[in-house]
Amino acid sequence: MPRLSEKTRAERRQHILTSAWKCFSRNGFHATSMDDVITETGMSSSAVYRYFRSKDEIIDTTTEEGLTNVRAMIAGILDRNPSPAETLVLITAELDRKTGHPDLDMTRIGLQAWAEALRNPRLLGRARAIFSDTLGLLDELAQRWRDAGHLPADADTRAAAATLLSLMHGLIVMHHLVEDVPANTLHTGLTLLGTGLSHR
Repeated sequence: MPRLSEKTRAERRQHILTSAWKCFSRNGFHATSMDDVITETGMSSSAVYRYFRSKDEIIDTTTEEGLTNVRAMIAGILDRNPSPAETLVLITAELDRKTGHPDLDMTRIGLQAWAEALRNPRLLGRARAIFSDTLGLLDELAQRWRDAGHLPADADTRAAAATLLSLMHGLIVMHHLVEDVPANTLHTGLTLLGTGLSHR
């Protein structure tokens, strides 16, 4: 039997992950069995086990990729150098994109990944490192806003970054448990809160 090329191996591994993500999106990490994943792939069990030894290994990889994707999303926003208002539009558009596929909602997997990190010290360490790095990227974006005059010259850019990161994850909770929050509502709400806080 000929050896598989690296490209084919990578494609098969990604196919297994994507199949697992569909299962996780429907039923969650712990209600999904390895047999469910294998059935979803359409591959033999031996073929799947060549790439992942267990469901826990798939969960670990899924959590790692989910966290890394958040950082990549922020890096992509940073590359566009948007204003604060434009950033709200980009973030809500990204949420719409990730929740748009009924069989593969990556934000549902993201919620589970956060919970998984709380029960797995190794994943928790990775989550803290990646979110810290993401916070640093948002701080850099806030510094650009300060330099461009969008924020006061003495603005605490770290505070702005922490608020934005909190907002991003709150949008996911709102989407799944309450209702979607569009960019214009975020803009209005943040403006009102800013006005209210300035009158303390």
